[in-house]
Amino acid sequence: MYRGCDTQNPPRPGGVSAGRGMVVYIRERNFNMLKRDLILRNPLRLMGHETDDILAPGGFGAVLARAGVGKTALLVQLALNSLLRGRNVLHISLRDPVKKVCLWYEEVFRNIATHYKVSQMDQLWEAILPYRFIMTFNADDFSVAKLEQRIADLTEQDIFLPQMVLFDGYSFEGPVFEPLTELKNLARANGYLTWFSVRTHRHDQPAPDGLPPVFSPVESLFEVAIQLQPQNDGVYIQALKGGSSGDQAPKLFLDPATMLIQDAA
Repeated sequence: MYRGCDTQNPPRPGGVSAGRGMVVYIRERNFNMLKRDLILRNPLRLMGHETDDILAPGGFGAVLARAGVGKTALLVQLALNSLLRGRNVLHISLRDPVKKVCLWYEEVFRNIATHYKVSQMDQLWEAILPYRFIMTFNADDFSVAKLEQRIADLTEQDIFLPQMVLFDGYSFEGPVFEPLTELKNLARANGYLTWFSVRTHRHDQPAPDGLPPVFSPVESLFEVAIQLQPQNDGVYIQALKGGSSGDQAPKLFLDPATMLIQDAA
């Protein structure tokens, strides 16, 4: 288990000596303004929800796409939005090692900071890192009981208390309704905002409800489902469940160069 990939864990903002109080206050105020600006610019606010949380506490969200289309990039942007708001994000990878997950965060964050011309990029990065914890599992050995024990170890020792939980690499193949129901109960009991990446397949025919067949059997457990659709000029974001739909849906896409969410309007 890892809090992050940095060699030093910067302290949470606010732990300062009285003699430097004014300097730190001004710096934190500037950081807060910068964070708020990035939050307000987040295109996910256009997805038809009252707030950019998208999910209510205890809710399940899914990002569906074929391999290599951008599921992890979108999950990381959801995470970064929460980190900027001072919320604890637990990223659970059942596929990639810690270093690779860290590289995803660093790359997406720097793309966002460059896109919005953030002048204090390194300082802001250090300020949000304490709110992230990365946890890895071997996919074959993963179980809800093991996850509960790991989270209990973190919370009982006052190391980390998750508010958002991301699952990247969780397999939706086979009978997964029961373990997902257990995870749903865990999320509800603790108020987690929980997101999953869901791998679909190019040649699969939609289920009778119009959803990808790998997702249709567990759809009832999810409040929000977002599908990434590759097209010639980018990867478009389509709301399958929750948010706006039809002509009123905002046109959002992942820029193929940066994998950042953009407003296509």
